Amino acid sequence: MDLMNDKLPKIKIDKKILFIVLISFFSGLIGGFLGNYLAKDFTIVFEKFKIGSLQQFQQKESSEYLPQTSQEDAIISTFKDVSPSVVSIIISKDLPIFEEYYLNPFEPFGGDPFGFLIPQRRQKGIQKQEIGGGTGFVVSSDGMILTNRHVVSDKDAEYTVLTNDGKRFTAKVLARDPVQDIAVIKIDENNGLVPVKLGDSDKLQIGQAVVAIGNVLGEFRNSVSVGVISGLGRTISASGGGAVETLEDVIQTDAAINQGNSGGPLLNLKGEVIGMNTAMVLSAQNIGFAIPINKAKRSIEQVKNLGKIVYPFLGVRYTLINESIQKENKLPVDYGAWIISSAGESAITPGSAAQKAGLKEGDIILEIAGERITTDNSLVKIIIKYNPGNKVNLKILRRGEEKIVEVTLDERKE
Repeated sequence: MDLMNDKLPKIKIDKKILFIVLISFFSGLIGGFLGNYLAKDFTIVFEKFKIGSLQQFQQKESSEYLPQTSQEDAIISTFKDVSPSVVSIIISKDLPIFEEYYLNPFEPFGGDPFGFLIPQRRQKGIQKQEIGGGTGFVVSSDGMILTNRHVVSDKDAEYTVLTNDGKRFTAKVLARDPVQDIAVIKIDENNGLVPVKLGDSDKLQIGQAVVAIGNVLGEFRNSVSVGVISGLGRTISASGGGAVETLEDVIQTDAAINQGNSGGPLLNLKGEVIGMNTAMVLSAQNIGFAIPINKAKRSIEQVKNLGKIVYPFLGVRYTLINESIQKENKLPVDYGAWIISSAGESAITPGSAAQKAGLKEGDIILEIAGERITTDNSLVKIIIKYNPGNKVNLKILRRGEEKIVEVTLDERKE
């Protein structure tokens, strides 16, 4: 069979169908081209919109948020600026040296055949030894240094100042504050140290970032810790230097304050001293306290002008009254200072201003010069505003009767 000569069957195509097919083909081709073009253009517009929105968001965020690097820069700058003015205080004292030896009690009788010996100790001599340490910071160009009173409380000890660059200076205690945990010491005038900048502790805010610098554990000089102000106006009982005292109106911070930090500066991020580190809670983590620097300014100026720190003295022992004290003791008022003896000591100091004015145990001092005494505004807070020799009027409550008593304040001795 010759396939080449075979005739193929003919297929009849409708012209209308062909026209529709051709129209569909070209329509799809054109539609695909336009769709692809428009999709690209839409993507470009959308991407531009995304970028613009992101830039606007970032600009808005940067204006409201302080980047971490800026805070770190402030901390580093604060440390570099203040660190040369922070010193370590070394406490030294002459202490006896003992040596151990063994005594044979039977030696006078020919000795002990069993080798029985009794350990003994005898003094070999006296040697100067380091017994503690603390921190301080320079407050004047002539070498005045501020620290805690409990750091330099031992009057028989010697104090050496060690600077950040390793220089040593013998320090003299100029004054110990009789009321607050503050002391001022001094080193040689030719020390080359720059005083710190003192800030304003009356403008502090809870949550404000702070930096603490100190001689941690008496070993790690100029150690830095960072935190915030956790509270203001705290009242605590603190022990140190062999004494227990009540500290009022102090700053609470979570910046780590360790042993040896006492007397070191608490700083804001401007590099200004706003407090002096003074106490910590041993049973908790990161609860420390600092004396507001505005309280220390008074002591510094008095030492410069008077050569000592003076306070007015009334001469009473008292308990601040609140609702609980009132109910417990059936008192007629829920405020004031209730004059009462404590720990076996007299309520009225003999020969004091209070005794001279005729105050008695059981009296309640309601006001001083028209200022009411409360747990937030204690007798000490009010009295400290005056100077020795000032005359003030006290409103007292005695056996249900109010009286006005004039008192001439004495000077409190150290």
